[in-house]
Amino acid sequence: MINFDLSGQVAVITGGAGILCSTLAKEMSKAGVKCAVIDVAQDKAKETAKEIRGAGGEADGFYCDVLDRVSVEQCKNQVLERFSRVDILINGAGGNKAAATTSADNTFFDMPEDAIRWVFDLNFMGTILPTQIFGKLFARQDKGCIVNFSSMSALTPLTRTLAYSGAKAALSNFTQWMAVHFNQEYSKNIRVNAIAPGFLHTQQNHYLLFDETGKQTIRGDQIIAGTPMGRYGKPEELAGAVIFLCSEAASFINGAVLPIDGGFSAYTI
Repeated sequence: MINFDLSGQVAVITGGAGILCSTLAKEMSKAGVKCAVIDVAQDKAKETAKEIRGAGGEADGFYCDVLDRVSVEQCKNQVLERFSRVDILINGAGGNKAAATTSADNTFFDMPEDAIRWVFDLNFMGTILPTQIFGKLFARQDKGCIVNFSSMSALTPLTRTLAYSGAKAALSNFTQWMAVHFNQEYSKNIRVNAIAPGFLHTQQNHYLLFDETGKQTIRGDQIIAGTPMGRYGKPEELAGAVIFLCSEAASFINGAVLPIDGGFSAYTI
């Protein structure tokens, strides 16, 4: 029988206070997962965990700066003290910033180095450090599952998002590298995969997709035109794929980057 059951497993979710990963934590908790919600915004992480507990799940929130090795180590120790073990690592921390995105006022030639490094560090190093620290637990216990957050921009770079596209492409490559490395060096029972979300409509990006009158922007029109399903995704629609990748149902899936994009990556004209 195909086994999708994750009941009782402990998942560490970085960026857990964000829109996507807080939703993911809530959905995973409904599947019986105990969630360690970790984020640099500790109050929001604890608030997410409180909502999960209020709905009957088991969760706790922790402070963690994924770019600080000492912070990640301390967080790991706190998670182990609270839950005793870790079975799943979801590397959801990431993001972009305007200074690392081209515009009429910020051309490629003028883009500040520190902005590019900030985006690369958050998305790439912010995945590597937690994987090093929590992945060592998986090597010791001979089992574990890691799911990284890549992006559509890793497959085909999106216009304007120079640093973000490059960082996510590096992250997809790292996902494949790590899948092989863990199996060859530490355990055949550790799997590393990634999801590549397409265009989701959230409060955070609403202003990019719709103007103040509620009319879709030109960029929004382009996105919908390039998405065969003809709509934006919802944060909740990431959860099924993540739960699948973490379950025994995906026991032979390793080093994969799974698009969740309504067909965007398959479409051409």
